[in-house]
Amino acid sequence: MRLLLITAIAAASASTALAAPAAIQVRISPALQVEATKTYGPREVQWLADDLKRLVGQRLDATGVLDGAQVELTLVDAKPNRPTMQQMRDKPGLSYLSHGVGGARIEGKATSVDGTVTPISYQWYETDIRNSWYQSTWGDAETAFQRLASRLARGETFASR
Repeated sequence: MRLLLITAIAAASASTALAAPAAIQVRISPALQVEATKTYGPREVQWLADDLKRLVGQRLDATGVLDGAQVELTLVDAKPNRPTMQQMRDKPGLSYLSHGVGGARIEGKATSVDGTVTPISYQWYETDIRNSWYQSTWGDAETAFQRLASRLARGETFASR
C-alpha cells in the first residue's frame, strides 16, 4: 500500500514538473508607441509592458493555469494617474500633485497546448477621480493588469468585456 502511494506521489510530481509555465509575450500597440513617443515617454510604456508580463507570469505560474500555453498580449492603451517624467519635462509648470483617472486596455490571445486559441480582451479604467488621489503615476493601469492576471489565473476566458 505504501509503495502504491509513493509511486502515485512520484508520478504526480513528475507530471507537474514536466509542465512548462506559460510563455508570455507582451507587445505595445503602434498607437500607444506613438503616444509614448509624443507624450508619456517610451521608457515609461516599456516599463508598463514589462510589468504586465511579470504580473501575468507570476499569477499563471502560481496556479498552473495555461501551463505550456503561448499567451500573446498587446498593450493597446494606457492612461496615467499622474504626469509622467516626460510630461513634466515637456511642461515645466506641470505638477506631480496633479491627478486624474487612469487605466489600461489589453488584447491578445492564449494558445493552449492542444492548439485551442482563446481571444483575450480586457480593459479597466477608473471612473471616480476621488479614488485616484493616492495612486502612483500608473496606479490604475497596474490595477487593470492585476485584474487581468487574476482572471487568467482563475481560468476565466473572455473576449468581449
